[in-house]
Amino acid sequence: MERINETLKRVITPEFSSMLDDMKQEVLEDPGVQKFLEENATNISKQIVDRSLSRLYDYKSQSHNCDACPSLEECVNNLKGYEPQLVLNRNFIDTEYVRCKRGVIEDERKKVTSMIDSIHMPKEVMEAHLAGVDLEDGSRVVAVRAAKDFLNEWESTGALPKKGLYIHGKFGVGKSYLLGALANELAARHIHSVVVYVPEFLREMKQSIQDQSLAEKIEFVKKAPVLMLDDIGAEVMSSWTRDEILGTILHFRMSEQLPTFMSSNFNYSELEHHLSVTQRGEKEVVKAGRIMERIRALTIPISLQGKNWRET
Repeated sequence: MERINETLKRVITPEFSSMLDDMKQEVLEDPGVQKFLEENATNISKQIVDRSLSRLYDYKSQSHNCDACPSLEECVNNLKGYEPQLVLNRNFIDTEYVRCKRGVIEDERKKVTSMIDSIHMPKEVMEAHLAGVDLEDGSRVVAVRAAKDFLNEWESTGALPKKGLYIHGKFGVGKSYLLGALANELAARHIHSVVVYVPEFLREMKQSIQDQSLAEKIEFVKKAPVLMLDDIGAEVMSSWTRDEILGTILHFRMSEQLPTFMSSNFNYSELEHHLSVTQRGEKEVVKAGRIMERIRALTIPISLQGKNWRET
C-alpha cells in the first residue's frame, strides 16, 4: 500500500498547487467573503480560512440578492429560493441558508392569498385592485374614496370600522370588481375576508342540507372578520333562504358589529321589495323589513354609475 506522504506528493503537483492558489485568491476577492472576514477578523486565522476554502468557494459560486437568478422558478442556488450566508462554526467557516428576497416576496404573496376565501367568485374579480378602478365617473371616485376611508380608519385606529358599504348600481358598472379590489387591499394588510357570490351560495345552502354541512358553512360565513356579499338580490328568494340563511348571517354580524360589504343592482328600497316577494309569489313585508333593518345597520349606501364595462 502506498504511503500517505507518497500519495500527497503524487497528487499535489505544482499545477494543482497553482490551481488552489488561484481558487483561494478568487474566493478572497469576493465582496461577501471579504466583508465576513473583516467582521470576524479577531476570530478567524489563516488556518481557518484554508480549512474552509471549499465552503467559501461554494458560497462565492452561488447567487446573492437574486443577482444571477432570472426568476424564483429558475433559481440557480443549491436550495431554490434560498441564498447562503457565511457563519463561523467553532474553528470552521460554514454556510447556512436563508430565504432570498424573491422567496420572501413569494411567501408574502401566498400569505396574502390565504387571507381571502372566495366562494363562487370569478377569478378576474378576485385579482382586482383599487388602482385598477376607472375613475372617469364621479360615482366611482366616491366609491373608491369610501373604500380607502375604511382602510384608513383601520390603519389609524388598529380596529376595523363597524360599517361596510352597500354598493348598488346597474349591471356591469364595476360593483363586484370594487369588492374584489377591497378584499385584496385588506389581504395585503393581513386582514381575512370572505367574498361570496350570493345567488350560487344560496343554491349551495339548499344542497348542504343533504350532506349535513349547512350549519358549518353558515358559521364560517357569518363569523368572517370581513364579509362581502356580492350580487345580493339577483337570487330567486325563498322564505327559507331569506330568513334562515341571510337573516341568520346578518343578525349575527349586526350583533357582533362585524364589517359587512354588499353589492346589488337594487338600492335599499328596491331590495326591500325584492325580499318581500317569495318565489311562490307571497308578499312578506314585515320579514323583508327585518332583513333590511340589519342591512341598513351594517352598511353605508354608495351609488355606482357609469358605462357597462361588460359591453366594451
